[in-house]
This record gives sequence, C-alpha cells and structure tokens, in this order.
Amino acid sequence: MKKHLLAFAACALAAGGAFAQAGDTIAKVKASGVVTMGVRDSSGALSYTLGDGKYAGYHYEVCQRILANLDKAVGKKLEVKYQPVTSQNRIPLVQNGTVDIECGSTTNNATRQKDVSFALTTYVEEVRIAVKANSGITSLAQLNGKNVATTTGTTSVQLLRKHERATGIDFKEVFGKDHADSFLLLESGRAEAFVMDGQILAGNIATAKNPADYKIVGEVISVEPIAIMLRKDDPAFKKLADDTIRELIRTGELAKMYDKWFVQPIPPKNTRVGLPVSDATKAAWASPNDKPLEEYLKK
Repeated sequence: MKKHLLAFAACALAAGGAFAQAGDTIAKVKASGVVTMGVRDSSGALSYTLGDGKYAGYHYEVCQRILANLDKAVGKKLEVKYQPVTSQNRIPLVQNGTVDIECGSTTNNATRQKDVSFALTTYVEEVRIAVKANSGITSLAQLNGKNVATTTGTTSVQLLRKHERATGIDFKEVFGKDHADSFLLLESGRAEAFVMDGQILAGNIATAKNPADYKIVGEVISVEPIAIMLRKDDPAFKKLADDTIRELIRTGELAKMYDKWFVQPIPPKNTRVGLPVSDATKAAWASPNDKPLEEYLKK
C-alpha cells in the first residue's frame, strides 16, 4: 500500500510539474524543442491555408517574427508545428498547452481575458455585412426576415443583435463551422447575408469564383481589437511577444506587413483584399496596448 501511495505521489508531482511548465511557454518549448502555432484555414488575410500544410497571412508572419525571438531566448532553433484551430476550440487548445501561440483572428475581450492573454493589438477590425451584389440589401434594417450566416464561436451576430439600428429586426442565424463554410452559406443562397470581420469578408470575396457577385454593405456594427493569443499568467512569453510587436511598429515593418497582406496581391491567386490600414489600427500602433473590446466600446 505504501508503495502505491509513493507511486501515486510521484505521478501527481510529475503531472503538477508538467502543468506548471505549460504556463511557462519559454521553459516548455526549451525542454521539448518544439513550439506549436495555432493557425486558421480561412481567417482572411490574417491567417489562411495555402494547402499541403502551409499557411500564410499577416498574423502568421507576425508570429514567425515572435518565434524567431523565441529561438534566441531558448538558445536554439525550435521545430515549429502548425495546429489548425477553429473559433470553437482555439481558447481551450491554448489553455491546455496544445497550442503555444494562436495566430488567427481572435477578438480580445474581457470575457476571454479571464481564460487567456493577448499580445499587443496588431489589427483593429470593423464588423460588417457581406451580401450578393444583386440582393438589394444595403443596411441592417433590410436583414429583417432574412437568414444571416456567421461562424460558430464568434461574436459577430451577438454584436449585430445589440446594435441600436438592429432593434426590432428579426432574422434567423445560420452557422458555418468556419469562415469558408459561412461564406459558402451566402454563396449557395442558404443565407442572404454573412456578418463577420470586414477583412474576413473581403478575403473570402477576393478568392470567390466571381468576386464581383458580392459586396460589403451597411453600417459598421462594431470595432474590435484583434490580437495574437497566448496562455494566461505567462508574463515572460507575453513580454517577448509584446517586445517583438513594439519593435515591428518602431521600425515600420508592421505597416509594411499590413500593406503586403491587405493591399498588395497575395497568394495563391494573387488577388487583393483591398483594405488600406484604418485610422483605428493606426491608433493602436501609435499607442501599443492590449485593451479589450469593452474599452473600445466606451468611446
């Protein structure tokens, strides 16, 4: 019995050590030699798949710079593994240590800050509506009685419902499992609008079979800080990420990255998202911060 108790205690200590290490990303990846990046398959120009396990995008490139500095911090070249994540599983996978850094299109808000941390804001999003160009829909009010698509695990439809101009509007939510699936709901006619971050809408339109068949319309529903997600209570890794972003801002490289992914033609089809940097994003770069969405809504 005593041996069993000792064995149990040893296992508990080992598990506790592993759990603690999961909260210290730098120590964790130094020990394993591997760092896992969470990536999205269809988050517009922020993060998307090129196929064959390859990814690209603005946040993907920012994360590559952070990981280059992580290599320096641990004193060796780390193996990078890519873990596709969805709106539903991205936070749990960061919390449990499966993903070390999530480089997608996640809104920084107060609720999520209870579970995870965010690096400095690198992009400020405007939530908008995409419709078919021949639909005649130009405003929130015209969504009454319509099927409205959004992606499971995102905040866009909740924000739409709270918008003052949406008062009294009755629409039915239809959900896509990811952003590409949500756009397919619009494309196939199962939804008459797709509510999501403007750059995600623009990115999906740009890569559609006939981009001219779609347009972004209506009022700006919300302005949201989008940031790279990290584990909570890991100040050393957050500092490394934040310092990397500050340096990219200081040197002007972040602005060049933005132009590369949102203004210039991007692979694989050399299409343009066509979203010049907004004043809200410029303001976030001018005063780097990790304020949640709620702080933006006070303005």
